[in-house]
Amino acid sequence: MKYVKQGRSTEAKAQDAAKVRATVEAILADITARGDAAVRELSAKFDGWDRSDYRLTDAEIRDCLSQLSTQDLDDIRFAQAQVRNFAERQRECLRDLEVETLPGIVLGHRNIPVSSVGCYVPGGKYPMLASAHMSVITAKVAGVPHIATCAPPYEGKPAPAIVAAQHLAGADVIYCLGGVQAVGAMALGTENIPAVDMLVGPGNAFVAEAKRQLFGRVGIDLFAGPTETLVIADETVDAEICATDLLGQAEHGPTSPAILLTTSNALAQATLREVERLLGILPTAPIARKAWEDFGAVIVCDDDAEMVQVADGIASEHVQVMTRDPDYFLANMRNYGALFLGPRTNVSYGDKVIGTNHTLPTMTAARYTGGLWVGKFLKTVTYQRVLTDEASVMIGERCSRLCMLEGFAGHAEQANIRVRRYGGRNVPYATAVEPR
Repeated sequence: MKYVKQGRSTEAKAQDAAKVRATVEAILADITARGDAAVRELSAKFDGWDRSDYRLTDAEIRDCLSQLSTQDLDDIRFAQAQVRNFAERQRECLRDLEVETLPGIVLGHRNIPVSSVGCYVPGGKYPMLASAHMSVITAKVAGVPHIATCAPPYEGKPAPAIVAAQHLAGADVIYCLGGVQAVGAMALGTENIPAVDMLVGPGNAFVAEAKRQLFGRVGIDLFAGPTETLVIADETVDAEICATDLLGQAEHGPTSPAILLTTSNALAQATLREVERLLGILPTAPIARKAWEDFGAVIVCDDDAEMVQVADGIASEHVQVMTRDPDYFLANMRNYGALFLGPRTNVSYGDKVIGTNHTLPTMTAARYTGGLWVGKFLKTVTYQRVLTDEASVMIGERCSRLCMLEGFAGHAEQANIRVRRYGGRNVPYATAVEPR
């Protein structure tokens, strides 16, 4: 493996992360102490958006919908139908369970939706309405009874497309509020914004760090920070499509990693040239160039096996595979948010319309979690039932002995009292012992 191009050093990235952590910690402390007053000051400072109540009225929502064409609304509904369809198929896989594991012993689990969810929809630079589909619809399919959404103002007012997407997806409450102040308010609660049980949705580095710091006080879906893309390619594709797929995601923001992994040195060099050509004509080039210069990389590997090894180490959010045998990567890769197999598909399809969820793990979190899906909104909780005296005595005798192995006399007595009561046996009271 050799690097043809590298981005910023690990040390520089660590320094950036430390600054983000400190900033977010101070903001959350301010919201905790001052509630709505802090939220209002932060919104005015960061978004130039100041109002006493950030919840949109029904009239404001209708006004936003009226600003969109029939085609716009049809396209939003089409995308939402795809997301809903896939989410419903996923929900069908998650079933409650009850089974008699031994005579008279019944165990089970139930999948219970969380009670309230706060969905963050990024939209400061671009009105990213697709994030509303991914969070609100998926939560609705899971059965969440109360869903609030927050999205920042766009060009000084609520973004009509985002508001339409939130409303059509079924959000119960829509706030025009962005950044750390939005997720902080939803998680901590203020005078006017009730606290939720869970935060979901992607965002910039500050939003991702806020979710990390708030985790525990509320649940979160995953750490979904700045967009990442990894293109895995060989000589079966050309530099134009590789460069397009890299820059198509780099335009998300100046800290979005975009990496080419290839077995072809010729393709690597050609892609570098093609990136420069496209940056001369792409309308979002100022952002994409910054991301490419600081976080772009080109890596040449010896073979597909080495590309799998390197890709699993990167653990990218999005992985676009354009090779002779894309299924090899489907079968062998383990660490990724979503795979896009073959040149006919691409990350943009997944981001916007095809139906899979685009809220995906970043910052190597793909090593231990997948993306947002119906199951993230469900608590799988267990229960047990003992039907007969004989079953309680049988389990109780073993439980008592195991408890005493650990020195838990009180635990053992919970079992012993049932052995005495339901088995009529003269079991002596447990006495404290040292664990063996």
